[in-house]
Parts: sequence; C-alpha cells; structure tokens
Amino acid sequence: MDPYEKRSNPWGDVERHVGRYGAPFFIPEIIDHAKGSYVYTEEGRRILDFTSGQMSSTIGHSHPEVVATLQESAGRLDHLFSGMLSRPSINLCTHIAETVTDPLTKVIPLSTGSEVNEAALRMAKQVTGKFEVVSFNRSWHGLTEASAGATYASARKSGLPGTPGQLAIPTPYEYRPDFVDRDGKLDWQKQLDYGFAMVDAQSVGSLAACIVEPIVSGGGILVPPSGYLAALKKKCRERDMLLIFDEAQTSFGRTGQWYGFQHDGVTPDILTLSKTLGAGLPLAALVTTAEIEQKAYDKGFVFYTSHVNDPLVAAVGCTVMDVIAKENLIVAAREKGDYLAAALKRLVEKHEVVGDARGRGLLQGIEIVKDKTSKERSEAIGDRITARCLELGLHMNIVCLPGMGGVFRIAPPLTVSYEELDEGISMLDQAITDVENTL
Repeated sequence: MDPYEKRSNPWGDVERHVGRYGAPFFIPEIIDHAKGSYVYTEEGRRILDFTSGQMSSTIGHSHPEVVATLQESAGRLDHLFSGMLSRPSINLCTHIAETVTDPLTKVIPLSTGSEVNEAALRMAKQVTGKFEVVSFNRSWHGLTEASAGATYASARKSGLPGTPGQLAIPTPYEYRPDFVDRDGKLDWQKQLDYGFAMVDAQSVGSLAACIVEPIVSGGGILVPPSGYLAALKKKCRERDMLLIFDEAQTSFGRTGQWYGFQHDGVTPDILTLSKTLGAGLPLAALVTTAEIEQKAYDKGFVFYTSHVNDPLVAAVGCTVMDVIAKENLIVAAREKGDYLAAALKRLVEKHEVVGDARGRGLLQGIEIVKDKTSKERSEAIGDRITARCLELGLHMNIVCLPGMGGVFRIAPPLTVSYEELDEGISMLDQAITDVENTL
C-alpha cells in the first residue's frame, strides 16, 4: 500500500482500525506534510506549529540538512545488531560529551524519553543497591514501569500497583506558593525541607535517586527558583542518592543554553536527553560519569534493546547538533525567547483569564484562570481557547490529560522567525479575546 494513498472515508478507517492511547486525537484534520514552523492539512490549510510537533522538532519540520542526512544514511546504514558500533553512534556520543559539563563523559544512545528514564532509574538502583525514587508531585517522566512510577502529573490512576518505592516532594510553583515567607512569596527552602522530611519519614532506608526536570514542563512550565536545584543536590548528597535531570524538553538550545541545568550550574549524576535531540525522530541518550558507568558495568547493568546505538537516528542527532551550532540557534533561542516572553507578559496584562506567563528561552507557558482574583486554573476555558486557536490556524499545546490542563506550553522551533512569532502571538491574542467575549 502507498503510505500516502488518499483513501475515501479516512475517518471511517480511524474509527475501525486506529487504537486510542490517551487524550483524543487533537486536530480533526489529516496532516499531509510539514515544513519549518508549519504543518499542512490534506485540504491545504496551513497551521502554525507552536509546539514543534511533540516538543521534538527542534530545528523545524523537514530541515533540509536532516532530510539530506536521512537520505544518505538510509542507503548506507539503517540498522545494526546492537553490539556493533558505527561512526554515527560513536560521533554522537562524543559530540554530546563535548557539550555537557564534566564529569559527564559517558553516553548511551537510546530511543525515547520513557525508555531513557527507565534506563537511568535502573542504573541508579543498580549502582546504589537501593530502590526508592523521589520526584516532583507535578512530574512527568514517562509511561514505562519505572518512569511511570516517578510520574505524578497525570496518567497515574490506572488502579494497578506501581513500582515500589516511589516518593513525591512538592513542586516549586511561585504563582501558587504553598509555603510562603513574610511577603507572601514562595519559601522554597522551607518547602524543600518539608518535602524531604516527608521522604525521610516514608523511606525504608533505601533511597536510590531523585529525578526532576530543570523546568517542570507537563506540570505547567514551572521554573525552579534560583538556588533550588543546588539545594536539591545537597539533599541528595546527604542521603547518598543520585540526582537525575530529565532534559527531554530543556536540552539542545531550547532554553538558551545547550542544556537546561547549565543555567543553574548544577551538574547531575545522570542526564537524560530525548525529544529535542532527534529532530522528530526517536532518539534519546543517557549521559553519566565514567565512575558511575564503570560501577554499573561491574554490577552487570543491562539495557540491551533492539535499537540501542542505531546508526540512522544517531546520524540525525549529529546533524541536529551541527545545525544548532552552525546557525547559532542557542543565542537565537535566548533572544527570541525574551521577545516571546515579553509578548506573553502583555497578554497577562491585557486579559483577565491569563493569570501568569513564565518560562525560559523558547520554552514558555501561560496559565489560564477563571479570573485573576481566585487564580483558579480553568481547563474548560483553556480548551475553548485551544479550539479557537486551531480555527485561526495556530496549534497550541495545552495538555488534554486530566489534571494537566490550564497551561499552554509554547515551544516553537529554534528556527522560528520573528514574523512567525508575531503571527502566533496575534492569533493567540485573538483567540483569547474571542473566548473572553463569550464568558
């Protein structure tokens, strides 16, 4: 069958044959192709993609250098036995190691975010000989066994037992502070102390690791206050725990640095990379120290999958990193991120239902509320704004899973132009205005 054959009644085929895997299919149109910052429907409608696909098309859809790499690699090395090495996989590991902070020098290329977090948690448990894992109560780290156990934002209420030893701490959330100082602002140190007091009370004495995102994306684009991640690392050190940073969405220039942790100068023991590395293809990487990698190897660590070290996607990862460096996209993300953040702040000032704007670089968010006085998140209003954005030609990513709505995650590709930013902001502004006029 021609994969692009336009069969009659495609939605009938969807109803009969396409399985559902969570939230509803978001766009009631079939996408025909994508280029740069836009996706195009079979009917010819152009939609500005302010989510970079699934936050993954870092350098835009169908970047010509990625396309060229795919064409060359597919005819040269598509897939190998996992125990074989190729130049693309070796060069990808080397390129990643050269951009992270010492002593993170060892890299394992894998496929997806869930998978690489699974590998990181398995490694941490094997190296420490312990099994308990701490994560934020608004976290999202994946849907495989251990990564799902460390996920609290949503998709948790399956009614089935999860991985043993999962413990949550409060997420620093400055717009909604739970521990406050005399000025009514978030007292993050008191919050962190409380969180680990609860961890210590519940732990059976087997604390292996803490896994967090440098910016909590699925929980609402929450940027930890300055000093928080350093204090978190200290808590881990006091308990002989490994610190894992999940940088699925904050790496490879997205926040205005190669990696999100570089803003805070706090180096993790294990770093997990995914989404932003593969330009939309399934590519992930675990990065750790030579000491931890050696301990894991000596203890028989195994994560031998069918697609570990795959050469084709590794070649794409090399190209993505080359394009980011060559086109100076890290500086572009910082400058365009400032431009986008300023525009979003103006939406906060203009609209009663936009409670807050926050983020870093080209990972920004706005929180939709019923009103600024109550600050109550409104998934319903957010859903209506989302639908109106789509009618106007803007794809905005607002999470549709229960408990995760009410915050728009805005992550256009690093190659987005200022004109495209203006276009998207204008459509978002119009959509919010139209919805507000009906309330």
